[in-house]
Amino acid sequence: MLDENLATLVENQLSAIAGAIAEPARARILCSLMNGQAWTATELGSVSGVSPSTTSSHLDKLLTSGLINCLQQGRHRYYSITRHEVAELLEKMMAFSVTTIPVLETKTPSHLRYARTCYDHLAGEVAVKMYAYMLKDKWLSEDQLALSDYGFNQFEKLGININRQSRRKQSCPCLDWSERHFHLGGEAGASFLRYGLEHNLFNNVIGYREISITRIGMSFFNKWFDI
Repeated sequence: MLDENLATLVENQLSAIAGAIAEPARARILCSLMNGQAWTATELGSVSGVSPSTTSSHLDKLLTSGLINCLQQGRHRYYSITRHEVAELLEKMMAFSVTTIPVLETKTPSHLRYARTCYDHLAGEVAVKMYAYMLKDKWLSEDQLALSDYGFNQFEKLGININRQSRRKQSCPCLDWSERHFHLGGEAGASFLRYGLEHNLFNNVIGYREISITRIGMSFFNKWFDI
């Protein structure tokens, strides 16, 4: 009976999540939150292209499903994705959705294909090339879910401290929806993005997912990842 109840609970939750995503306006809202920033209902309504009342209804649906959070600050309510797994799920769904429509790949804006954020880690062409180099140079464990000892040493040389006690996976392959290859997710991916922003390797374009690589960043990627 316990197993049956658990199975029913999982099925109901899966159905609720699928139902929350299965609406174009809600899908646009979720995609606009993938950069990890918090947005107001007014801003999200503009993105989704629906009326304020309809936006409110969509946000309530997403809140109920557990896909987004709401933070009250002053007179405004700010909405954001609950956790990085939601962004990774959306990124994978994007990759799957365009596999049968190859023409869409060429329509991805070049500035987003080159470098962007995927929630709290780096995505795009640069991130994919970096991940490929890390695999080839054995920075990652065989299952790609952790850094190898060599990888930890390399991150330490860069000055990036990885929290070994984090409940989050040290590393995980996150499928890049525009490049169709993997980039670095997990604790290592998030730590690398923070490091890059703090050390002026790249800049986050405010309000967007685009990442602008600086001259310092270009030299860095060439030196460490042969990009």
